[in-house]
Amino acid sequence: MIIKLLVIFLLNFSLVKGQENIKRALEIAASGGHNVILIGPPGAGKTMLAKRLPTILPPMNLPEALETTKIHSVAGKMGKNIGLVSTRPFRSPHHTISDVALVGGGSVPQPGEISLAHNGVLFLDELPEFKRTVLEVMRQPLEDRVVTVSRAKFSVEYPASFMLVASMNPCPCGYYNHPEKDCVCPPGTVQKYLNKISGPLLDRIDIHVEVTPVSYNELSAERNSEKSNRVRIRVMKARAIQEMRFENSEGVHCNAQIGSKQLREVCKIDEAGNQLLKTAMERLGLSARAYDRILKVARTIADLDESDQIETSHLAEAIQYRSLDREGWAG
Repeated sequence: MIIKLLVIFLLNFSLVKGQENIKRALEIAASGGHNVILIGPPGAGKTMLAKRLPTILPPMNLPEALETTKIHSVAGKMGKNIGLVSTRPFRSPHHTISDVALVGGGSVPQPGEISLAHNGVLFLDELPEFKRTVLEVMRQPLEDRVVTVSRAKFSVEYPASFMLVASMNPCPCGYYNHPEKDCVCPPGTVQKYLNKISGPLLDRIDIHVEVTPVSYNELSAERNSEKSNRVRIRVMKARAIQEMRFENSEGVHCNAQIGSKQLREVCKIDEAGNQLLKTAMERLGLSARAYDRILKVARTIADLDESDQIETSHLAEAIQYRSLDREGWAG
C-alpha cells in the first residue's frame, strides 16, 4: 500500500513545471476518451506528461475491472496476491515490438499490448520509430475497439478499447520549430519523417499538441501546479454527462466513440460556429478529416464547461488541437 501511494504521489500533475496548455489538452483527452499525439523536441516533457495521464482518468467501475482482470489473467500478467485489477492499465511497449506482440496472436493466441491496455492507456513513445506494419495493424482495433485473431481451426476476439497516447519529435534532429535551437535537417526531411505515420492512422487521433520546452523561470518557480485529483474530479463530471447522453446507445460511453450518424445530432453548432469552422478550414488549410474530430473535441470541451450547447469558444479551442492537419506545418 505504501509503494502504491508513493507511485501516485510521484506521478502527479502538480509536480510538472509549466506546460499548462499540454495539461489542458490531456484533461480534454481524458474527459472524452480521445486519442492524442504530443509533438515536440527532446526533453520538453512529452513522456513525463503522458505517464501522468492515468492519474486523471476516472476510476474503473466493477464491469470494467472484471473485464480487465480477465484479459490480464489469460495473458498471465496477474501479479501475486492480486485478485482484481482495480487501476486503469498503462502499457508502454518499446518501438521494436512486433505485430503479434502488439495486437495479439501466436500459435496459442494470447492478448497483445492493445488488449492489455483495454480500459486504460496505450502509450507509444517515439511513434515514427515503430515499424510501419506495426502501426498499420492498429487501425482496425482503434475503430472497432476489438481485435480478432484468426487461425485455421478457430478465431478469438479480444476487447481493445483503449486511449492511444503517442509522442514524437518533429524531425530526426528533434528541433524543427524549436524557439531557440535551429533544425539541421535537410529540406523535405521533416515531411518525410512525418510521412512515416500514415494518414489513416493520424485520422484516428483527435488531438494534436505541440509541446514546447519549459523556460528557466517556470522550472525554477517554487509554486506547484494543480494536483491530479482536482483535475480528475472535472474529468469524472464530464464523463458522467456523457454516460447520461449515451445511456441508450450501445457501445458508446464517451464522445470519442460517437459515430458519424450520431455526430450531427450530438454536436450541433449555431451559425456563428459554422462560420468559424468554415473560416478555420479555409485559412488554416485544415483537411476534411479534421472536421469530425474538431466537433467531437468541442463537444468534450463544452461538457467540461457543463454547457448544453457548443459555443464558438469551444470550437476555437478544438481547432487549435489539429496541428498536423494544417497545410505547410512540416514546411
